Amino acid sequence: MEIRRRAAASLALALLCGMMPLSVQATEETRQKIKEAEQQREETEEKLDETEENLKGLNEQHSSLQGTLSTLNTELTQVSNNLNELEEQITEKEAEIDDLEKQIAQVEEELAEAIALKEEQYATMKKQIQFAYERSSNLYMELFFSSGSLSDFLNKNEYIEQLSAYQGKVLDEYKAAQAAMEQKQLELEQAKKEQEENRAELADYKVQVVAEQGRVSGLVSQTSSSLNATANQISEAEAAALAYEQQIKEQEENLSALRAKLAEEIRMAELAAQSSWRDISEVSFAEGDRYLLANLIYCEAGGESYSGQVAVGSVVINRVLSSVYPDTVTGVIYQSGQFSPVASGRLALALAEGRATSNCYSAADEVMAGTTNVGSCVYFRTPVDGITPKYTIGGHIFY
Repeated sequence: MEIRRRAAASLALALLCGMMPLSVQATEETRQKIKEAEQQREETEEKLDETEENLKGLNEQHSSLQGTLSTLNTELTQVSNNLNELEEQITEKEAEIDDLEKQIAQVEEELAEAIALKEEQYATMKKQIQFAYERSSNLYMELFFSSGSLSDFLNKNEYIEQLSAYQGKVLDEYKAAQAAMEQKQLELEQAKKEQEENRAELADYKVQVVAEQGRVSGLVSQTSSSLNATANQISEAEAAALAYEQQIKEQEENLSALRAKLAEEIRMAELAAQSSWRDISEVSFAEGDRYLLANLIYCEAGGESYSGQVAVGSVVINRVLSSVYPDTVTGVIYQSGQFSPVASGRLALALAEGRATSNCYSAADEVMAGTTNVGSCVYFRTPVDGITPKYTIGGHIFY
């Protein structure tokens, strides 16, 4: 602010000195115009300071939103992992249910066989018991009288004993069949109980999937809202910055101090042309120079043709090569009062977000390699009365 006031005072002094041969009335008119110009300048500087402060706050808010977005992305990743795990559990549980269905079908088949065997054994045993009940009292008498000899009787007695043993075996087999049937029934009941538990777990997993999907939808909506809010805020910040820059430009065009500044620029350009120049091979570019230069080109000539972008980059490198200006890209770009995007905060915003396009980077690469399409020009601006440009490219003149 102090530098700007001193510049305005110097301008006033220079104008007053130039007006000495003129009338007192003319001198007073000049003084009045200078006073009005200084007042307008102060108002513009106050608005510019407010804009820079607003942009600073917006940049901080933007960084905060980016942090929030990063957190949301982490949560989305976790939700995605949770869904994958639940899907795997559902797949495993469904496989278990399928296997158990097969086991149940097998047990039911074995149970049917066990029941059939039990019923067969029961029918056989029933006939034997009926036979024994009806014939047991006369059986031995019939065998004795029907036998031709003692040997024949003994043989028939042995048959009776074998028949009795077989009846005992049939009874045992019936008991075994009954036990097998009861065991199969128990296994079937256990399998069906386990199946019900599996189905309940599967239903629970599916409920969890629905809940996780709901969380995903909520997080996606929240993320989208944050992104939209960020985009709107950045758009508003850019619009505010552009509006104030345009306002400052318009006021600068109306300030009589502008002509003095233009005269100084012409003087510096002539001085640079007459001063010593380094060769591009003598320049050691620092890490980050390419990124810085590409983003300045974006701010100053992002809407220009590629030729216009190369021309803006050439002015920066020409200053680096001239002994009249700082000998580094950073020094040239941040030299006080030289590039409006530095003062307005647009460059800081572009650097923070990496706004430079591929064309801006290509232009930066060309000029850092020694290419220039504006000769040794060290200034550019929009067309203005009082300057005869050496080159006119797009919306800029170069001198």
